[in-house]
Amino acid sequence: MERIASFQVDHNKIGVGMYVSRVDGDITTFDIRLVRPNCGEYPTYAAMHTIEHLFATYARNSKYADSIIYVGPMGCRTGFYLLTRDLDYGGAITLVHDSFEFILGYDGDIPGVSARECGNYLEHDLEQAKHFVTKVTKVLQNYTPSMLSY
Repeated sequence: MERIASFQVDHNKIGVGMYVSRVDGDITTFDIRLVRPNCGEYPTYAAMHTIEHLFATYARNSKYADSIIYVGPMGCRTGFYLLTRDLDYGGAITLVHDSFEFILGYDGDIPGVSARECGNYLEHDLEQAKHFVTKVTKVLQNYTPSMLSY
């Protein structure tokens, strides 16, 4: 079998930030890293789950909502994938930065946290979520499209 594209990226060279993982026609996959791969500190499942709920909720309610295809965590727990359609790179950076600022300022019930709405509704941690989006939010503050390459 062929190795998939994400396994061909040298993870030793990836830092906290945002990258273009692949472009498939009009769909762009962004790789958003909260932590450096293989460096020992990883968000808990509860933190990742909370970030997922808040990130997806914010993105799907933003002015970019029609361009959002998917927001979801990486299995390695180092970050998230954001798939968009017809969203320019500057808009994507703004969306991710603003989503994480939203998480940092969030104080309330996590959206979608009930047995009816979520398959694991009891596993959330807002404080840990805030901890893990803090660094990437600062990194993205002055990010430009030219910085999206691995």
